[in-house]
Amino acid sequence: MEIPTKEQIEIWQKDPKNWVLYFFYYNPDDNRIFPQKRIRTGYGWTTNFANFKSVMVLVTFLLVVFGFIFLIKKY
Repeated sequence: MEIPTKEQIEIWQKDPKNWVLYFFYYNPDDNRIFPQKRIRTGYGWTTNFANFKSVMVLVTFLLVVFGFIFLIKKY
């Protein structure tokens, strides 16, 4: 896996073709799991929906959160 340069990351971030509906990052060339958000107002990352590992981490996180919510409401 090749580590992208800062210049390449900037190009990917600014390319509107890599952003679906302006907020969802989809870039098959980018191997990073959590790239920075498009609007950089402080800290924050988004999910690269073209990366299977990234999507699986997001799904696992959501399942854990909803599982805890379900357990809390059950008791």
